Amino acid sequence: MSTSLPLEKSPVELRAIEIHEETEALEGYVIDPSRYPDNARGLKTSADGFVLIPQPLDTDDDPLNWSPRRKWLMVAIIAYIAALADYTGGTAIITVIPQSKYVRCDVHAPLVVKDKKEANHHVIKASNLFTIGACGLFVVALAGFFGRLPVTFFFQSVMVGTCVWSAAATSFNSYLAGRIINGFFCSVGQGGALMWVKDLFFFHEHPRVINYIEFSIILSPYLGPLITSFIVSGTTWRWGFWVCTILACTGWFLVFFLDETLFDRTSPTVPRGSYISRLMGVQQAKTWRQKSLIRTFGRPLIAISKLPVLMILIYYFLNFAWVIGVNTTVAIWLTDLYGFSTRDLGYFYFFGVVGVLLGWLAGHFLHDAVGSFYMRRHVGRLDPEARLIITYPATIILCLSLIALGFSFQHQWHYMVIAVFAATQCFGVMIVTTAINAYLLDCYPEGSGEVSAWITASRNWAGFMATYIQIEWVTQLGPAKVLGIQAAITFASLSLLVFLQLYGKQMRQWQGRMLFGAGKQSPSNTGLQSA
Repeated sequence: MSTSLPLEKSPVELRAIEIHEETEALEGYVIDPSRYPDNARGLKTSADGFVLIPQPLDTDDDPLNWSPRRKWLMVAIIAYIAALADYTGGTAIITVIPQSKYVRCDVHAPLVVKDKKEANHHVIKASNLFTIGACGLFVVALAGFFGRLPVTFFFQSVMVGTCVWSAAATSFNSYLAGRIINGFFCSVGQGGALMWVKDLFFFHEHPRVINYIEFSIILSPYLGPLITSFIVSGTTWRWGFWVCTILACTGWFLVFFLDETLFDRTSPTVPRGSYISRLMGVQQAKTWRQKSLIRTFGRPLIAISKLPVLMILIYYFLNFAWVIGVNTTVAIWLTDLYGFSTRDLGYFYFFGVVGVLLGWLAGHFLHDAVGSFYMRRHVGRLDPEARLIITYPATIILCLSLIALGFSFQHQWHYMVIAVFAATQCFGVMIVTTAINAYLLDCYPEGSGEVSAWITASRNWAGFMATYIQIEWVTQLGPAKVLGIQAAITFASLSLLVFLQLYGKQMRQWQGRMLFGAGKQSPSNTGLQSA
């Protein structure tokens, strides 16, 4: 199959649904009107002159036509809810320190047996990470059938209850059960983030919107320990989780400012019904006969069968594992090696805020700049693989950060050296995370929710693995060797990106689209928003 790039799009009949996203994803996206016949006359364009992909329908029910203020309010709410998962997980990183003083808890005392501090810490943190990763796969399947809004409302309601459970637990087993169930319901914002982005925004807006949401997600595991360190330095560990409960209740309240964005573009005349009917899923229930619940649960399996998706997930797993590994153990290392108090840890965790903030700020400009540069060199056409260019320097930054952190802990360099390179690691992973989300969304717009769920699973299951092996591994070989090995693994993972850069387009054309329906066409062939 020829992969030559024509100078302009083939002539088209200028109707709203004639720009097919699956064609754009395979051949390359074109948003410059001058590359279309008659300067894209008759096609809808943005205020800044880009051709809108997909073309919105002429109805206010189409979420693509909603006002920017309404869209960004919903993005802010989703970003907030998405942050709660790792914020509560980060809280548990710090509470294990005061919990380790007692055999079992009473109303004033912690839970964890002191001589099993590390083992219990691993069990609690790793179990929570595993269920956070699994949550998104269920969220996107249920959201495709029952709707985005009712699923978000239900999961957020259960999360509030599990935060109360964690704070009020009276035994280790009760606390552990609360953390496991919390993980399964707290990731509704993370796991389904891309489906909201896809429903609300056009192609050329995706990287910047993703960058905002991922900023919130990547920041949260550092913000949790930061705030909780100050809390437990002045009161009991339980207040760390009571604060989580307050934040979760705020998220539950904010759900009422969201709206249903699952929109059938083949039947735009179907009434949306009242808001309460959409919130409770009554309106969405009217379309159940047209769907299959079993089929919606099969969608994630179809998504991961695509080689570009699988390769990106492996790459991200091999990178994010060591970020979580450092984050979940740095509190223990600083306490044991440097004599840090819980308040000292609170100040130290500002490294995450600084690193992620700088990564977000750089990405705010760089992701779009790299895309524009690529289009100028490829006759106005943007292939999804262009999103991966920025991951090369970011991955090198991750490698160097791990090496420096290993030597810092091995030789007990000044803790500010550790803070600088830990922040640098956050900077690199922030760039990488936005880039791979944008890449997979560009590759498979019809599977926005599914690729989002798998990225969340990859990130958290990487942390699940790293949390179990990190301390024992470091104890056996020393920080310098272990983090050096992790840096080598990170560098080796770049080979997957190189392969995708060279052959990703051919693989996508060979495997074709994600066919979720019973027919021969994917939903995007008929203009259907991703379910």
